[in-house]
This record gives sequence, structure tokens and C-alpha cells, in this order.
Amino acid sequence: MTQLTVLGCGLMGAPTTRRLLAAGFSVTVWNRTRAKADALQSAGALVADSPAQAVAQADIVIAMLEHGQVVEEVLFGLAADSAVAGLKPGTLVIDMSSILPEQARDHAQRLALVGAASLDAPVSGGTVGAEAGTLAIMAGGLAEDFERARPVFAALGRPVHVGPTGSGQLAKLANQMIVGITLGAVAEALLLAERGGADPARVREALRGGFAESRILEVHGQRMVDRDFAKRGSLAIQLKDLNNALHTATGMDFDAPITQRLAALYFDAASHGFDQLDQSGVFCELQRRQKPPTLILKGR
Repeated sequence: MTQLTVLGCGLMGAPTTRRLLAAGFSVTVWNRTRAKADALQSAGALVADSPAQAVAQADIVIAMLEHGQVVEEVLFGLAADSAVAGLKPGTLVIDMSSILPEQARDHAQRLALVGAASLDAPVSGGTVGAEAGTLAIMAGGLAEDFERARPVFAALGRPVHVGPTGSGQLAKLANQMIVGITLGAVAEALLLAERGGADPARVREALRGGFAESRILEVHGQRMVDRDFAKRGSLAIQLKDLNNALHTATGMDFDAPITQRLAALYFDAASHGFDQLDQSGVFCELQRRQKPPTLILKGR
């Protein structure tokens, strides 16, 4: 049986682990906050004391961590407790975190030095997709490593091999640009309709099925109508991803004016205390700017 390890048991890592256990895989988990890993024992996961211990018997390791700095630390920065210290040759490391493409390429090179293969395979679909096993999985790396990972990916969602190392992270940045920009558009449109006297719930219903239809309008639009911004995704992480997109664009001498404007909007949202809301909470920042403000938060 393929032995799996999941490093990171947060909003995405926990449901990912449960999906893998339900598919019949043997899974060892580790998390910086031990209680989050312990919570998965009842589902059948084994809990390790360190990343090195967690990966020691693994054939495939999945990292699902908050950002690139944490991935760097867990893989390489904890001395004898680092994952790289425990990997056996031939292990496949799949980083499903959202990090910079340049970081993904650097990590792949360093993992190769200890005989480990790697894929960068970030996901989209949020906690809803993780729980349902319907994540969009964007994988960068060698085709043979992608095929090796396919049975694991099958338990989690729809995988697509998009190119060489770093390409998965580029695809995720593209995804986050579209998500962030669309969230802003839906929020602004619903607020405009409401300000003019239309029922935003009915406006959302009227738009469904037309050219404005999207998962954002369907899922996040409903949250905006309900003023329900309890965190499923994270506005702070959405801002991080938009900043990563701008950083990558600058390195490629690529002008991204729309993303730049939306990143500024999310920055303002975070500055005004909305950073711990769901990413649909960008609605709150746009609502705050209206006169008079009528901010109502049910999910805060």
C-alpha cells in the first residue's frame, strides 16, 4: 500500500487528509499546532512529532501549508526535524500549497539533491472542494511524476498537468487573479444594485445562467447576499496570492494593471480589519466606502 504523509492540517489539509483516508490510503500527518493533527486520529490518521518523523516511511508526501516561508521552514529549515532530513530516496513530494513559482523551482532542485522527486500542485475550490473531492489541481513537474501521483489526485479532485516545475504555481496565480478580480466585480455589482433599490438576492438570481454566471457569483455571491463572511477561504491569503502574482509579473516584465488595482482593494480591506474574513469579505471594504456605511457582519 502506498504510504502517504500530509504536512499541514489546517483549513485545506484536514479535509484533504480525510478524503485520502476515505479512499483507503494509509496517512501520517503532522501540523505545527499538534491539536489539529490529533483531531484526525479518529478518522484513522497516524500523528507524527516532527516533519522528519512524518515522512520517514512515506512514498508520497503532500505539503498543504499557508505560504512559501512556511513550506521552506517545514521542508528545509528545522534542522534534524526538517522533512528533508527524513525523506527516503525516491519519495515524491507534492507541494499543494500556494507559493511563488520561483520558490517551487528552488525547492525542487534542493529536493533532487537528496534523491526526492517533486511536483508543485496547488489547488482551487476551497474547503468545499476539499471536502467533496472536487478540487481543481494544477500540477507542474515531470510527466512521469504526475502519473505516479494520479491515484492520489483522483481522491481529491480533477488534476491537470500544466507544464514543467513551477507551472502549477503559475496556473494557481492565474486562478487567483481571476478569483480575486471576479470577487471584486460581484461585490461591487451587488452593492450597486442594492444602492439603487433592487433586491440583491433577486439580482443574483437574475444573473445566474447568463454571461455573468460563475462559481463566484453562485457561491460567494450568496455569501454576500447573506452577509455571511465566516472564513472558509481567507481574505488574507487572497491578498497574499495577488501580491505573489504581481511579484511574478514584475519578474517577467509583465504589466498587470487590473490585478494591481484589486490587490490595492484587498490591502485596504485587510487594513480595515477584514483580513480574517472569508475572501468574499472584500464586499465589506466596498460597502465601507459607501455613504452612509451600513456594514452588517454575520460571520465576523
